[in-house]
This record gives sequence, structure tokens and C-alpha cells, in this order.
Amino acid sequence: SQNQNIATRNKGTHFLGQPLYCQALSLLNKPAVLQYSCKHSGEHYVKSFDAWTHLAVMLYAVIHRFDSLREITASLQADARKLSHLGICNISARSTLSINANRRRPQAIFADTYRDLYARYRPMLSSDSRVKPKEPQWMKRLQIIDSTTITLFSNLIFKGGRNPKRGKKKGGIKVHTVIHASEGVPSDIRFTSAATHDSFMLCPCTLAQGAIIAMDRAYIDYAKFEQMTRRGIVYVTKMKSGLNYEVLKDEMIQTTEGLMQVCIQDVVLTKKVKAGELIEHRAKIITYPDVNQEEADQFLTNDFDLDPLDIIEIYRKRWTIELLFKQNKQNFPLKYFYGESANAIQIQVWVTLIANLLLIVMKRQLKRSWSFSGLATLVRIVLMYYVDFYSLFEHPESDWKAIFEPKEAPPEPNFGWGAY
Repeated sequence: SQNQNIATRNKGTHFLGQPLYCQALSLLNKPAVLQYSCKHSGEHYVKSFDAWTHLAVMLYAVIHRFDSLREITASLQADARKLSHLGICNISARSTLSINANRRRPQAIFADTYRDLYARYRPMLSSDSRVKPKEPQWMKRLQIIDSTTITLFSNLIFKGGRNPKRGKKKGGIKVHTVIHASEGVPSDIRFTSAATHDSFMLCPCTLAQGAIIAMDRAYIDYAKFEQMTRRGIVYVTKMKSGLNYEVLKDEMIQTTEGLMQVCIQDVVLTKKVKAGELIEHRAKIITYPDVNQEEADQFLTNDFDLDPLDIIEIYRKRWTIELLFKQNKQNFPLKYFYGESANAIQIQVWVTLIANLLLIVMKRQLKRSWSFSGLATLVRIVLMYYVDFYSLFEHPESDWKAIFEPKEAPPEPNFGWGAY
């Protein structure tokens, strides 16, 4: 009838019987989350706030970029009538979330949840559609290692922060990350204090044979580089000043104008360890004059087969992980934490990574092109709206056109008088 048609139009073209957040949560495996919680003793003395409810509330807070527990509880109260769609039967108090959950429930539950989500959607992340046809084959083998430090304004948490000249000593947590260049999301994560050296994460025995590892100069370790060479693992890093080496071979490639394009040196790096033992490692130094900088860039690698320009491009791909760190820090709350314990901070970091991965998976399923920041912003706005994600994000302008675009006037009736 006409009344039904008017009601349908008022709901909009994107209307769905559940909030958009429900569609995001459907990508997670609820039984697996509860199973991980039982495995790590996360359900002891729990009456209603189980691991799934905990994860749903934390994701809700992280996507909304809330800065305090008060904002979380106030927003949940405002959305109380919609929470049943999420499987949340009661609104938790601030103390329940900060003390009973974030402090006591092991962060390993959320770590396992992230790894399960990553393993399930990895084929989509590493699909050939992401790799452009013109990109080289080594992209599929390339892994990037780096770390980012999250400053904590408390020296009681993750002791080992730096001492500034003025002010209190700051604690810090260092997030060591490994990503596959063709996927763009973390495949491995480790937490340490901010004072831990980056080389902690470089473990040759855990790297796949034939892999290519791109990293910055903080990871230079001759002993580990030698292990990687023996295991058939290629590394590419930037030269550090003060390295001792002997040049075995020196070659320069020039441009057609007679200028240096690239300089290649086969070298043997040497270093004396504390026990007096001498470590030797054979490598290649590639010097590349960057027109945008006054000084030439120098790269260090153990690969003697790849084209030198490919080695330079591999190191440039390392910037992918820096963009990932920037993406997470700009779109999710990693300056304010919902608890002061080390466990609470790690839970929030894991939930941030889960939110980031969920949005990337949803973004990959769209045909319309979205920037991550643009998609995250609109998801934040309509998170609890009763709209279909794929309908809205494929055609966000359809409701606007239906309401505001001028419609053609109906044709004037013709009563057959034209013949008179």
C-alpha cells in the first residue's frame, strides 16, 4: 500500500534490521574467542562479562576512538536498545571493564583472536589482485620488520623508558612487528619495554627459507646475518656508519650521460665480540646517489643475484610498515589507555590490531575505492546505525539523490482535445 511505500522510503535504501557493528562482529568467530578464553583461564569467577562481551565492548570503544572509560559507559547507555543485537545483555561498570576485565583477563586471549582472524582472511589479504601486474615477483617473498614505541606517562609500566632532561621519566612499550609486503597487516607481534634493542625480533630460525627481509639499520647483527645467509634468507638494510669492512670487488654502473647510477662493492664485514672472537660476514654494499638528498644512500645486502635497482626498491618498500604504524596511531586511540596495567595496555593494542584488520577485510570486499582513513571515519559515524555496510559504502550517495535531486515533472494529461 501507499503507507508501506512511504515507510520504506523513510528508512532509506540502505536499511537493515541490525546495526552495522553487528556485520563487523560477524567476521569474528565467537566460539573460538570463548575457547581461547577458557584455554587461558579467562572465564574464572566471571558471571556475565565474558571474553566475547569484553572484546565487543573494547572494539566498540576503539572504533569510536573513545579516550576514557566514562565515554565508553555513557555511549553504551545511549545505545542500550541496540546492544541485544551484539549479544550484550548488560552494561558494564567502569570498574568491571578496567579492573575485572582489562587487568585480570589475560591478553593472550586477544592475541590468539587476532592470529585466528589473520589466518582465516590471509588468502584474501595476499590475493593476486592486490599485487599489481607490473610489480616484481620478489614482492611475494618480501617481509618487513620494524618496531614502534608507544609512550606511557608512568614509569611503573614497562620500566626502561628514556630520561628526558626535564620532567618525569616516561615508561614505554615497544611493539615489534613483522608484515608481509603483499598483505599490509602484521603477521607477528611481540611486546617489550621501550629500552629493548630492535635486533630482539630478528630470529633467523623462525624465518622461512627464501624469504626477503627488509629492515632499518637498527637490526644490523653480523652473527644473525651469517645465519640468515646459511639458511638462504636474503636481507636488505641500510648501512650504518663506523662498520669495519674490506672491499673485495668494486664496480660502478654509469648512466648514458656518464654520471654514476649505482656503485656495487663486494665486502667482508668484520667485528670482534667480547670473547675476542672475530666474526666475518660477506655482503654487498650498494651506493645510490639520490637526487632528492645531498648524500648518497648506501644499502647492505647478502644477495649477489638480484639487480641493484631491485635491492634499492626492496628497501623503499620498507616504508609500508611505517604507513601501517601511522594508520593505526591516527585512526585508533593509542595515546589514552583504558587501564594502567601492562596487561590492559597490551589488550588495547591487540584490539586495535583486530579493528584494523576487520576494516581492511571489509574494505577489500568493496568494489568502490576508499582510503582507509575515509572508511574508518564513516564506519565510526554509522557504527550503530541500522544500515547495510556493503550497500552504504558502495553507493553512499543514493539516499541523498533520492531526497534532494530534482525529479522530472509528470507529463500533463491529454484529454484528446488536440483535434478540435
